[in-house]
Amino acid sequence: MTTITLRKATRHDIDSLQHISRQTFEETFSESNTEENMKRYLEDSFAVEKLTAELEDENSAFYFAESEGAVIGYLKINFGASQTELKDHKALEIERIYVLKAFLGKNVGQVLYDKAIQIAQEQQAEYLWLGVWEENPRAIRFYEKNGFVVFDKHIFKLGDDEQTDLMMKLQLRNGT
Repeated sequence: MTTITLRKATRHDIDSLQHISRQTFEETFSESNTEENMKRYLEDSFAVEKLTAELEDENSAFYFAESEGAVIGYLKINFGASQTELKDHKALEIERIYVLKAFLGKNVGQVLYDKAIQIAQEQQAEYLWLGVWEENPRAIRFYEKNGFVVFDKHIFKLGDDEQTDLMMKLQLRNGT
């Protein structure tokens, strides 16, 4: 059994964050996308400058999942104006839960997800939301198992390819 610990990432973790971001994204999506589009996305989205700005954003947070001192996955959450789309102060966005392929099915994603739920409850968020690629059935099943329902769709651009993300929501409590 894998022992998983969580810790909040800081700007001192930028190299680890860039490495785990690129590796998990490539492992998950490279088979379904062109090499050129993947290369462009990995370079742009996980550039040190972009990740540093995200780490320093007070309305975003990254949490590393570690096992035996190695980063095996991470969570990125956004609040308020830092959300990628809805920007609802009553919501928390799960922007990323990425886990190394070798650790899929070993509860890492669930531990990261549970951390997002804990933070949402501490922040008194009314709901969580996220976007998941419509061609990622494993992730869709994971979120459905955890109570998320599809409420909309949006376009996600990977290089020059426009892809459809399902937008999913989990109601935590009723709005006032």
